[in-house]
Amino acid sequence: MADQVGTDFQSGAQPDDGALSQQRPAGTIAEGGGPGNYEAYHGRPVSWVAVSLMMLGFLCGGLALIFGPSWWAFWVGVGLVVVGGLIALATNIFEDWY
Repeated sequence: MADQVGTDFQSGAQPDDGALSQQRPAGTIAEGGGPGNYEAYHGRPVSWVAVSLMMLGFLCGGLALIFGPSWWAFWVGVGLVVVGGLIALATNIFEDWY
Protein backbone atom coordinates (compact mmCIF):
# COMPACT_ATOMS: atom_id res chain seq x y z
CA MET A 1 0.00 0.00 0.00
CA ALA A 2 2.99 2.30 0.38
CA ASP A 3 3.41 2.53 -3.43
CA GLN A 4 0.05 4.22 -3.97
CA VAL A 5 0.02 7.78 -5.26
CA GLY A 6 -2.32 10.29 -3.75
CA THR A 7 -3.08 12.20 -0.61
CA ASP A 8 -2.47 10.49 2.68
CA PHE A 9 -5.76 11.13 4.48
CA GLN A 10 -4.26 10.67 7.90
CA SER A 11 -1.37 13.10 7.63
CA GLY A 12 -2.43 15.23 4.65
CA ALA A 13 0.88 14.53 2.88
CA GLN A 14 1.01 15.17 -0.85
CA PRO A 15 2.65 12.88 -3.41
CA ASP A 16 6.34 13.34 -4.03
CA ASP A 17 7.02 16.15 -6.52
CA GLY A 18 9.65 13.96 -8.21
CA ALA A 19 6.91 11.67 -9.46
CA LEU A 20 5.22 14.60 -11.20
CA SER A 21 8.32 16.14 -12.78
CA GLN A 22 9.32 15.76 -16.42
CA GLN A 23 12.43 13.79 -15.57
CA ARG A 24 11.93 10.05 -15.86
CA PRO A 25 13.86 7.49 -13.85
CA ALA A 26 16.13 5.13 -15.75
CA GLY A 27 14.24 2.28 -17.34
CA THR A 28 10.96 4.08 -18.02
CA ILE A 29 9.55 4.50 -21.48
CA ALA A 30 10.29 7.72 -23.29
CA GLU A 31 6.81 8.56 -24.59
CA GLY A 32 4.41 9.26 -21.77
CA GLY A 33 4.04 7.24 -18.63
CA GLY A 34 5.58 7.86 -15.28
CA PRO A 35 7.63 5.84 -12.86
CA GLY A 36 6.88 2.16 -13.05
CA ASN A 37 5.95 2.11 -16.75
CA TYR A 38 8.82 0.09 -18.12
CA GLU A 39 9.55 -0.93 -21.68
CA ALA A 40 7.89 -4.16 -22.66
CA TYR A 41 10.25 -7.07 -23.14
CA HIS A 42 8.77 -9.68 -25.40
CA GLY A 43 11.41 -12.41 -25.31
CA ARG A 44 13.83 -13.69 -27.90
CA PRO A 45 12.73 -15.14 -31.24
CA VAL A 46 14.07 -18.58 -30.30
CA SER A 47 11.81 -18.52 -27.25
CA TRP A 48 8.81 -17.78 -29.45
CA VAL A 49 9.77 -20.69 -31.71
CA ALA A 50 9.98 -23.06 -28.74
CA VAL A 51 6.63 -21.94 -27.33
CA SER A 52 5.01 -22.07 -30.77
CA LEU A 53 6.22 -25.65 -31.26
CA MET A 54 4.79 -26.66 -27.91
CA MET A 55 1.46 -24.98 -28.65
CA LEU A 56 1.30 -26.65 -32.06
CA GLY A 57 2.04 -29.99 -30.40
CA PHE A 58 -0.78 -29.53 -27.88
CA LEU A 59 -3.14 -28.51 -30.67
CA CYS A 60 -2.18 -31.49 -32.84
CA GLY A 61 -2.48 -33.97 -29.95
CA GLY A 62 -5.76 -32.52 -28.74
CA LEU A 63 -7.35 -32.57 -32.18
CA ALA A 64 -6.13 -36.14 -32.69
CA LEU A 65 -7.91 -37.19 -29.50
CA ILE A 66 -11.12 -35.38 -30.45
CA PHE A 67 -11.49 -36.32 -34.12
CA GLY A 68 -10.85 -40.02 -34.06
CA PRO A 69 -8.43 -42.77 -33.31
CA SER A 70 -5.46 -41.26 -35.12
CA TRP A 71 -2.77 -42.21 -32.63
CA TRP A 72 0.00 -41.26 -35.03
CA ALA A 73 -1.18 -37.61 -34.92
CA PHE A 74 -1.30 -37.75 -31.13
CA TRP A 75 2.29 -38.98 -30.92
CA VAL A 76 3.41 -36.37 -33.47
CA GLY A 77 1.91 -33.78 -31.11
CA VAL A 78 3.73 -35.30 -28.15
CA GLY A 79 6.95 -35.21 -30.17
CA LEU A 80 6.46 -31.53 -31.00
CA VAL A 81 5.91 -30.70 -27.34
CA VAL A 82 9.06 -32.60 -26.37
CA VAL A 83 11.15 -30.91 -29.09
CA GLY A 84 9.81 -27.48 -28.10
CA GLY A 85 10.56 -28.20 -24.45
CA LEU A 86 14.11 -29.28 -25.24
CA ILE A 87 14.67 -26.13 -27.30
CA ALA A 88 13.30 -24.06 -24.43
CA LEU A 89 15.63 -25.72 -21.94
CA ALA A 90 18.65 -25.54 -24.25
CA THR A 91 18.17 -21.81 -24.87
CA ASN A 92 17.46 -21.00 -21.21
CA ILE A 93 13.96 -19.66 -21.85
CA PHE A 94 13.43 -18.89 -18.15
CA GLU A 95 15.90 -16.00 -18.39
CA ASP A 96 13.49 -14.16 -20.73
CA TRP A 97 11.19 -12.92 -18.00
CA TYR A 98 11.02 -9.25 -17.13
